[in-house]
Amino acid sequence: MRLTMPTAVVEGTQLTVMPFRADAVVGTMSVPTLVQLVPSPRAEEDPRRLKAASGLVRRHAELRATVQRTLKSSQKGKNVGPYAEYIAAGLKGELGAAWSTPPVTLWHAGPLAALSDELLPGSGLRTLTVAPGTMVVAIDGETQTTAWHDLYDDPEKYGLTYPELAQVRLPFELYVDLAPADARQIFYDRNVQGVDVAKNLAMSMDQRDYGTRLAHLVADSVKVDVDGQRVPFARLVNVSKRQVSASDREVVTLSALRALVVTTLYGRNGVQMSAEPVHEDKLPAGHRPEQVEAAVVPVLGQLIARHARDFTARSAITAPAVLAGIGIAAHHAMPWADPSSAFRTDDLVRLLDGVRWEREAKYWDGVAAKTGTSGRLNFSGGVKDSGGRVADAILYPATEAGRRIRGL
Repeated sequence: MRLTMPTAVVEGTQLTVMPFRADAVVGTMSVPTLVQLVPSPRAEEDPRRLKAASGLVRRHAELRATVQRTLKSSQKGKNVGPYAEYIAAGLKGELGAAWSTPPVTLWHAGPLAALSDELLPGSGLRTLTVAPGTMVVAIDGETQTTAWHDLYDDPEKYGLTYPELAQVRLPFELYVDLAPADARQIFYDRNVQGVDVAKNLAMSMDQRDYGTRLAHLVADSVKVDVDGQRVPFARLVNVSKRQVSASDREVVTLSALRALVVTTLYGRNGVQMSAEPVHEDKLPAGHRPEQVEAAVVPVLGQLIARHARDFTARSAITAPAVLAGIGIAAHHAMPWADPSSAFRTDDLVRLLDGVRWEREAKYWDGVAAKTGTSGRLNFSGGVKDSGGRVADAILYPATEAGRRIRGL
């Protein structure tokens, strides 16, 4: 008797997907599926583990190396741990709804084992099958992929369990049967073609950052006159740009206002911290957040209200470096200031009242701005470049810079 062979049955991992071009699909998968399909990049860079690994894993490591950076000796590797902690905090509900991870971009090196017809006519949904041993490489989102491996390897370390991780769905896009050169090009495009967000602008978007929240409180505490109407100062604060333009309704950026807040908190040290996160457990002299708010918001709100016309006129007071300098001066009026250099709010008001805020070279050239060859005054130096000089000019009226900004 001869045994008949079974009809062809395609075995492998099945994914429900929707094509968005002839060689690419999008969908979601579980965490166990991701760690099964894509080996740990960390393990593939460990020579000892790789030496004992199967031939399949070694071939995968070789293919990955053609389209990816190494984790070692790069910022990418250092980001894995914090990324895993961030994901764990999100999964545990500690971040509320304000957290997200981007889709992982995968490369299926070779043709699919199978692709079904539409599951529901007109829906576009299909089932594809990834055969065992197929090379699947993360060409974008590899730091996240490594973080998921770390979470799945030791969920208890992050306060999670395997059942909790098994319920998570991860968005992905999968490029199928591309040549290695095409996969490398996608890696390049994803990592180079986009424009990086300036760090201080990104920080001003972080609503978990105490400095950002405090800047919003300051902006919301003041009303100013605009075209005969009293409006919240917050309406004049641009939250999405690094600098405002003449056509914008707003007159100052949130990142500049945050620089004012951070230097008020930390004085001159705040200049270097203007693009760094502010944590509530690192507030000055152990002050609680509500104590800091009670001290900072009224003082800065008073200064903004007193110089409202200078703000609405887009004078030098709206420049980030100038606001940082004002913050350094305001720090001396805070309860946590060094007693040897502390002064009252009234003293701060007097120091600022004498300043000429017009954007003119005779006041600000060499202090917060530079005059170009065309004769135009440029305030683009930034907080770290000019914040300290502005503070010195405000705090010490008798100096050359102090006399200059006062028109003396």
